[in-house]
Amino acid sequence: MSFESADPGHGHSTAAWTAVTIMLIAFGIGTVAFFFEVVWLVWASAVLLLLGLVAGWIMAKAGYGAASVDGSH
Repeated sequence: MSFESADPGHGHSTAAWTAVTIMLIAFGIGTVAFFFEVVWLVWASAVLLLLGLVAGWIMAKAGYGAASVDGSH
């Protein structure tokens, strides 16, 4: 049985994978830095987390994001 779905493919894009990978790395670094009380590295990882979000947004706008419901980017 086959049917068409209006699923826009959330997360199935280069932009999403890149953003999530950067943000997971930042979260991991921040967690370890917090445990060892390295304050500057905690803040640096917070900045890296935000950069991951921005990188995903820029890549989505450049055409590497999931297609919207109507098939356009």
